[in-house]
Amino acid sequence: MTAWVLEPDVFTQASFEAMRDAVRVAGDEVVAWDDDWWSTGRWHSLVDRRVVFHGSLGNAARIAAELQWKPGAFCATSAFACSSYYPGLGPSLAQRSWLLTTVAAFVADPRGVTVGLGHVEAVFVRPDSALKPFSGRVVAVDEVSPKALDYGIYYDDDALPIVIAPVVNIGREWRYVVVDGAIVAGSAYDAVGREAIPSGAHEASWCFAADVAARISAPEPVYVLDVCEREGELKVLELNPFSGADLYACDRRAVVVAVTAFLR
Repeated sequence: MTAWVLEPDVFTQASFEAMRDAVRVAGDEVVAWDDDWWSTGRWHSLVDRRVVFHGSLGNAARIAAELQWKPGAFCATSAFACSSYYPGLGPSLAQRSWLLTTVAAFVADPRGVTVGLGHVEAVFVRPDSALKPFSGRVVAVDEVSPKALDYGIYYDDDALPIVIAPVVNIGREWRYVVVDGAIVAGSAYDAVGREAIPSGAHEASWCFAADVAARISAPEPVYVLDVCEREGELKVLELNPFSGADLYACDRRAVVVAVTAFLR
């Protein structure tokens, strides 16, 4: 039996309940995460069992780094840095071109930093880190400032690595769960409106995701692959750690069964 440690109040109540119910139907154990465990050490009671965490990205990363749970959390943050997996995606990546720099360097010389992207008036900027200390956003090159990148609000180190890319128009988006190289569940979603519907294996986006998952070097055995439309073509938007990702309308039972089978 696998103990699924689920953190309440991170995603919607419906999302939490769907995951909880899927675990129970599969015959596995549901354990509610409690942040007090960091101080009380109560997590020790699960050391001798298979454990999978699903909840906040911050807790997932800390569990992966600090606890002795096996596997604990699928959240190998270094493998999910854009600079780690972007090169392996090649033309499948939504960004046509991109560069890695820091907040300090970009703020100091926006035009100089972006010259390698051609003559652009605005760029898309996001943290290199999977932990996303600030949200990705479009920034006018002539209006770059620490404040425009949330410096001093969510982070205070201007050496923070960031990825800069030309702005592209993104259409529909999908999220797929990958287990041992195969797509096991998917969901179309609206990142702004938080509306989601299941995605089936017959859909072109699922087939595209399956092809990508089969040929890239996986950051972890279990992860999330986000697909989008760019000018009528399917592209990879990003990869994310499974243990800290909302699953939207993905079939939770299929996910639980696949992950548990892989762990066996």
